[in-house]
Amino acid sequence: MARTTTGPTAAPLAGEGRAQRDLRIGRERPLGGAELWWWLFMRISGLLLVFLALGHVAIMHLMDGGAERIDFGFVATRWSSVFWRTWDWLMLMLALIHGVNGLRNITLDYVARPGLRFALTMATYVLALVLMVLGTVVVVTFDPSAWPGAVG
Repeated sequence: MARTTTGPTAAPLAGEGRAQRDLRIGRERPLGGAELWWWLFMRISGLLLVFLALGHVAIMHLMDGGAERIDFGFVATRWSSVFWRTWDWLMLMLALIHGVNGLRNITLDYVARPGLRFALTMATYVLALVLMVLGTVVVVTFDPSAWPGAVG
């Protein structure tokens, strides 16, 4: 099987003839292929999610009276802007894909039986796809006028 990750970083212990000690913490950076792209995606999406989530918390929960002002009318007004729909959709998609890739890594690390690992990975993918489709449908098709009396 081809190597997909870098080797361990090791430094000798004090004294002659001693075994080397593994100084690595966590997983290694992949050498190439799909794993390298997933590794890179996790770092970039994590940074984007920090920005998107902190912006969400600041705008939705800290500014202009906090969470008490959030109701159907607030969401309808906010989502009348393509910018806010895109912000929320991007945050939802990045969080879902980031989380699914994290679950995939946990499954690869801790589930030894190949059949069970495959089944868990596929179940995670199917659940993620369903959630991504539902989230996209809600963000794209949200129409406050379909709820008479909700916005007044």
